[in-house]
Amino acid sequence: MAERTSRKPTKVASKAARLAAKPVLLSGGNPQIAKGYGDAPVQAYIAAMPGWKRDVGRRLDALIARTVPGVHKAVKWNSPFFGVEGQGWFLNFHCFTKYVKVAFFHGASLRPLPPGASKHKDMRYLDIHEDDKLDEAQMADWVKQASRLPGFLGP
Repeated sequence: MAERTSRKPTKVASKAARLAAKPVLLSGGNPQIAKGYGDAPVQAYIAAMPGWKRDVGRRLDALIARTVPGVHKAVKWNSPFFGVEGQGWFLNFHCFTKYVKVAFFHGASLRPLPPGASKHKDMRYLDIHEDDKLDEAQMADWVKQASRLPGFLGP
């Protein structure tokens, strides 16, 4: 009689294996990270940022945490968000092919104005390219100002 071997269906990857898997990079190299609140999803996003952008993400995260003690963090719409409890979100950043875009949700109220205009009257941007020298003092000043303004209360 022939020996019988069992054929078990292929198991679906465990949650731990899925989390350990390399994140998908969307257009422009933006990491696809599941929506989540707290530092862990933001750190997962930063770890998945490609190449030189990862260092920019680390520097931005550290600067924001240093400037706004107790800052609230989340990943929403595949971007890290930073806010103040009870006030909403004041800033996020996002990877594009050739730069990291920092969005100040009420950036039109910041002085001096961040350089990037927006179709939204209140929003301003700062684009950080690979060879740019980030003016950390100016960035910290913008972060401090932005954190004191009413934030974006979206979902």
